[in-house]
Amino acid sequence: LAGDAEAANESRRMPMYDMSLLIPIVLARFSERPYLCTRNLHIYTFFMRRTRLCCLYFLLAFLAAANSNAQSDMVKRINEYGKLDQWCVREVKESGIIGGNTRYLFEFYGDQDTTFTGKTPYISPEYYPWRTNNVLAIVAGVVKTNNTVYPEPRDGGYCARIETHIEEVKALGIVNMDVVCQGAFMVGSLPEPIKDTKSPMAKVLYGVPFNETPRALRFDYKSDVGHTAVRGTGFSKLKVLDYPDSAEVTFMLQKRWEDEDGRVHALRVATAIERFAENTPDWVNGHEVALKYGDITSDPDYEYFMGLKTDPETAYHTINSRGENVIVEEDGWAEPGTEPNYLILHFISSCGKAFYGGVGNTLWVDNIEIVM
Repeated sequence: LAGDAEAANESRRMPMYDMSLLIPIVLARFSERPYLCTRNLHIYTFFMRRTRLCCLYFLLAFLAAANSNAQSDMVKRINEYGKLDQWCVREVKESGIIGGNTRYLFEFYGDQDTTFTGKTPYISPEYYPWRTNNVLAIVAGVVKTNNTVYPEPRDGGYCARIETHIEEVKALGIVNMDVVCQGAFMVGSLPEPIKDTKSPMAKVLYGVPFNETPRALRFDYKSDVGHTAVRGTGFSKLKVLDYPDSAEVTFMLQKRWEDEDGRVHALRVATAIERFAENTPDWVNGHEVALKYGDITSDPDYEYFMGLKTDPETAYHTINSRGENVIVEEDGWAEPGTEPNYLILHFISSCGKAFYGGVGNTLWVDNIEIVM
């Protein structure tokens, strides 16, 4: 009895999840009562197997839930800041040689406060996944800014107004440049300051790591689009082109990897791209763009602009493991069931190449959310 009591006390002190530690105690009891060995040992063996299986399933479920929660945090942050009711503004004084104007650059987090940053480059807070293309440029020591995305009051809160305009750069009769600037609001980053106008797509790092499989993108919108496209690179006179411009939303998932030479490749896992070619003066609430998985080229709703990004002038860029800015080469369409590892999401007021756009094109968006 003393031995039984000691064994029982010992078993109570042992962690419930490590049932194998009970084996010596059970065997000790069997040695004291041999007639119980045959029957009870079979029962114990069955019990141990079932217990270990249950523990294994519990562990796998726990790990899966932990991973899901970690990934869902990105969805929560995209959706939370996609409400667009928070914003802040930077106040920047441009160089005197180009007029010395005080300019304001907006982002969609914070308490509507003003930060006096001067030449300080902007760095997004770690928790904030979005980025406007409102940007600070310092070229040959000259400070210049551009703001194409603004907070605008709506229903007691705010929405984002994304517009295409011409940015003038005039320097006391020496420089007279007109640059067409598209507005963009995206998930990703835009390192500052901009130091030149070469490879504009390389300046923006669209997207974030992501391995979930959403169903759609939902948002409210209205639009003023269809303005005639204009080319304005700043190095020649403005040129009016012969087509109306559209706004666009892009939501896609990729499977990326890097080869031994540092080149980054991708397969397109899922696609949701829509262009807004018609004026929509009244708000459309809860508009959804469905993600379509796999090769969508045979889908009846497929359009050429939904295809793979193979043109270097419009392809996305990323930073590889060597710290180099490289093109993301979309090599093909992923097989159904492929798990993504990257998300790209952005709204733009013009759908052409950089420095091309319908001046006056405006897209308003609000309540952006990923639908799982």
